[in-house]
Amino acid sequence: MDAAYVSADDIRDQFSKAMSAMYQQEVPQYGTLLSLVESVNHDVLAEDADLAHTLEASDELARLSVERHGAIRVGLPEELSLLRRMFAVMGMHPVGYYDLAAAGVPVHSTAFRPVDDDALKRNPFRVFTSLLRLELIENTQLREQAREILSRREIVTPEAQALIARCEKQGGLNADDAEAFVQAALNTFRWHHDATVDRATYDRLHQEHRLIADVVSFRGPHINHLTPRTLDIDAVQQRMPSVGIDPKAVIEGPPRRRCPILLRQTSFKALEETITFADSVAGHHTARFGEIEQRGVALTQKGRALYDQLLAQSQQLPPAKDNSAHQAQLAEVFQAFPDDHATLRREGLAFFHYQAVPDTNASLPAQINADTLEALIEQGALSCQPMIYEDFLPVSAAGIFQSNLGGEQRDEYASQANQAQFERDLGAAVIDEIALYAQRQQASLDKALAVLGGRC
Repeated sequence: MDAAYVSADDIRDQFSKAMSAMYQQEVPQYGTLLSLVESVNHDVLAEDADLAHTLEASDELARLSVERHGAIRVGLPEELSLLRRMFAVMGMHPVGYYDLAAAGVPVHSTAFRPVDDDALKRNPFRVFTSLLRLELIENTQLREQAREILSRREIVTPEAQALIARCEKQGGLNADDAEAFVQAALNTFRWHHDATVDRATYDRLHQEHRLIADVVSFRGPHINHLTPRTLDIDAVQQRMPSVGIDPKAVIEGPPRRRCPILLRQTSFKALEETITFADSVAGHHTARFGEIEQRGVALTQKGRALYDQLLAQSQQLPPAKDNSAHQAQLAEVFQAFPDDHATLRREGLAFFHYQAVPDTNASLPAQINADTLEALIEQGALSCQPMIYEDFLPVSAAGIFQSNLGGEQRDEYASQANQAQFERDLGAAVIDEIALYAQRQQASLDKALAVLGGRC
């Protein structure tokens, strides 16, 4: 890239910080949540020197304080495709396909995020982006009315569209253009108290599904939550009421473990906000909330299959009365999932970053396989660190959505996933997240072995 251009990583960093500042102004409880998470993380690191050292050694500590993910929902394929181009300016690419209709929520989704190690270390900001599946609205008249309402709006300002096109044409943006782009792009995600529909239309959309009303009734895809990363989500869940925040009933995802896996999430309940409808009638809308996440190691296809099997097993149990009982049930079921990094690595259940240990010498075997790799680790020539899971879990995402939509779930939305249609609407293929982790692991191993080989 031309040296005169600002890097996509820097633009993403500027944008994520600007969005966080905007959301703190719009939803003051989010600022309270950030302070709580910062306090919990400080306590965890003070009590666990080994964890602090591990995070610092893997460059995870620096990104912890800036780590966020956001979530938005769009209504039309054209909107999704345009946002793909917007996020590309920030070095964010569509990773993974999530079918939430199977869980009773009429959307399918992807996560726009950075994909390489350096970009993730710089700022791992990601946006979970959902497209409304209008075809799942059975009422033909309502479906076409929603489509017509959405077709009248323009979610990205002309200035932002011009800067996106300029970036695509010249391969980057200079400092002035980058700053202008961040401010123009931010307008897409602002909250607007004025609905674009009258009260009667809103009520019909709301009756079909609250999420449909949220997507269709406003001028743009307002950010519906931002999520800081914590090192102890159980502590955050427990302490939220003490700072005036009402948490959702249960933490989504796997149970608490010595070696965290994948993703655990919780949230505070969505705010009831005053809005004015297009016919000047006052009303209320509930959609925006705050979320917290704790990230663990990324799982291989084998590890994910075991996770899905155990999660399905846990869902057959009677509903737990509260979060403590829910976590106890999960912990019992997940005893079948190994809980130490060495076993996770040896059994091929999780992904790891490999590094050559400084000032060590080792004879490299003619062929590298699982046994010879373990031998190099045991000799102290190779070290490995868990690879953080950067993506999402469809069941957990649906659980977060439903808890902030009044627990609403529509079984008739349970349909077959349609990744091919989603990719046509997106205008690109989504990246397979498992393949991406495997590539990153192999690249780290190849680099480490090259370093060791150069010492022989």
